[in-house]
Amino acid sequence: MIPERYLHLAFRVALWIKGAFALGELASGSLFFFIGHDAVVDWATDVTHGELAEDPDDLIATLLLRSAHHLSASSQHFLGVYLAAHGIVKLALVAGLLRSMLWMYPAAIAVFAAFVAYQLYRFAGSHSPWLLVLTAIDLVVIVLTWHEYQYMRRARRR
Repeated sequence: MIPERYLHLAFRVALWIKGAFALGELASGSLFFFIGHDAVVDWATDVTHGELAEDPDDLIATLLLRSAHHLSASSQHFLGVYLAAHGIVKLALVAGLLRSMLWMYPAAIAVFAAFVAYQLYRFAGSHSPWLLVLTAIDLVVIVLTWHEYQYMRRARRR
């Protein structure tokens, strides 16, 4: 069994990481509204060039470059809206959880579960591994949030 202090620490670290990801999602989602498809492809090419020169079969670099090339205008718009909205909502939830607002725990679990359901729905059509990564992170945070919520409720009853 994992000691409670480690679970609490894991919860706090996960929240800070989720908050950092949320800021990144908000920033990148906003960028998708202001840059064109060619700029996305140019950026992906610049980012992956060195890695693909060393290892032409690099999975992550190849996936990123291929994803940029196959990104349609409607997909880019969807991605911008989704990432920005996802980032804003997650920032609000993380802020509430870091402030130990008890009502925020079930709200966060519900919202993260809705994100998981939607990401799995989108995955069924797109088969994007990025959606699976987001889903895995959300599932870990849901479990840690549930545990922390149970702990907080017990502590407040004492």
